[in-house]
Amino acid sequence: MIPVKNSLKNKKTIFLLISLSVILSIIISPFVSCKTAVELSGNDQVLNLADTGPITLDPATAMESSSAMYILQLFSGLVRLDENLNVIPDIAYNWDKSEDGKIYTFHLRENAKFHDGKPVTAGDFKYSWERALNPATGSMTAGTYLNDIKGADDILKGKTTQLTGVTVINDHTLQVELDSPKAYFLYKMAYPTAFVLDKSNVESSKTWYQKPNGTGPFKLKKWEKDNLLILERNDLYYDTKAKLKQIIFNLYSGNSIQLYQQGQIDVAGVSSSYIGMVTDPANSISRELEVYPELSLFYIGFNVSEPPFDDVKVRQAFCCAIDKERLISLSTQNTVTPAYGILPPGMPGYNNLKLWQYDPQKAKELISESKYGSTANLPPIVVTTSGMGGNISGILGGVIEEWRRNLGIEVTVRQLEAEAYFYYLNEEKDQMFETGWIADYPDPQDFLDVLFRTGSSNNSCGYSNLEIDNLLDIAAVEQNPEKRLKMYEEIEKKIVEEAPIIPIFFSKSYVLVRPYVLGYTQSPLGYPLFSKISIQK
Repeated sequence: MIPVKNSLKNKKTIFLLISLSVILSIIISPFVSCKTAVELSGNDQVLNLADTGPITLDPATAMESSSAMYILQLFSGLVRLDENLNVIPDIAYNWDKSEDGKIYTFHLRENAKFHDGKPVTAGDFKYSWERALNPATGSMTAGTYLNDIKGADDILKGKTTQLTGVTVINDHTLQVELDSPKAYFLYKMAYPTAFVLDKSNVESSKTWYQKPNGTGPFKLKKWEKDNLLILERNDLYYDTKAKLKQIIFNLYSGNSIQLYQQGQIDVAGVSSSYIGMVTDPANSISRELEVYPELSLFYIGFNVSEPPFDDVKVRQAFCCAIDKERLISLSTQNTVTPAYGILPPGMPGYNNLKLWQYDPQKAKELISESKYGSTANLPPIVVTTSGMGGNISGILGGVIEEWRRNLGIEVTVRQLEAEAYFYYLNEEKDQMFETGWIADYPDPQDFLDVLFRTGSSNNSCGYSNLEIDNLLDIAAVEQNPEKRLKMYEEIEKKIVEEAPIIPIFFSKSYVLVRPYVLGYTQSPLGYPLFSKISIQK
């Protein structure tokens, strides 16, 4: 029996982006009656879904995928990523880059409007970024996604409120100066923190985001927390308008597979516990299964500042004591890929590392070589996770059993409130924690720099290596793509050798889609491309 405790020490806002599929796999939805979607819609171009809903719809403060999925429908930025993760024009129809790679000049569409019909101007972008960077806003993402802009650090430190690197040339021309040329800068501009906001909407109320005046292909029609959320098509959208008239999200409405089988929703994510059923050729539902690649990593992080994981050999020992192949076969029916490195397959720079493979004897030797000398000398170990009512993920249960079987170590589980988990993790974590990361853009910087740089808000391990920081700085400005990826390969190997985390698996998205839902596809970043969907019954 794995000891489990439920608690939440405090409520300081800390953010961590994680794959929606991982979040949903560890949250047990209450079984309550689902609203009849057809009664709510009355229109053929209506998509009915089940979900847990967003935590916030403020692009500057949201930092988990359950909120980001909605924000991507309601708001937009200068650029966006297409289904192949290429940077393409959005509100900016084109842009110029200086020869030294430091100055970008964006040319904005003249027909871009907020949902209420107000024109979008270059000044709206400058306001939105200055607001996001302002410490009073409480954004934990601005320091990661806007930090390359000259003057951003001064706002983050409270020295000024003006972003000196951004110049409004005129209503439809915006010039952005970087502190140094960054190969991934445009990718960051496709992230919600860089999206444009309507100043009058933001300043109308502290809860303005409950009635957002966005620019995206959909607008918010209704949001009843924990009950119902409806998006409707934005007919003022400046680009190709969505085919769907509405998307109805039934929130906390029950088990999505059961709702799908009952005909109450049109699309359902599939967790590992249902894979056997949906992949059985004898089951007609198997013909409705779609599998999408996902640039994600599920891992167990070490709090490297706390004993016993302040000793690298103890961390390495815990890595070697897990039979990932066996664990994944039993827990997920091989629907995911065992991970030994950080960068997932499909990510530029993927290295297929095989460090710290299963070797119980090696694990015991590493413990004996550590400053603790023996497992008997290790302090009590607690792993922090999410869940409700004492439930933990099958993966975590299996990992804990591997440590008990191979090292004779008992690990206690402490659970935080499921909805709050990813926001409070940095302050709440114990000696270990269970989490994951899904890419924001297809560049190794988004994993290696964002998760492991000293002081990064997403570096929940507290890992610090000044040599790695220096290499990350050099890789960030390297203009030769091949040389740059080789540098990231070296950085990844050095980080994995020091084992601040235990990579567990790389994921895929398994989704049931009704035959009449046309054009459904899912980005490798983990979200559906709703604007491409239509209904044909």
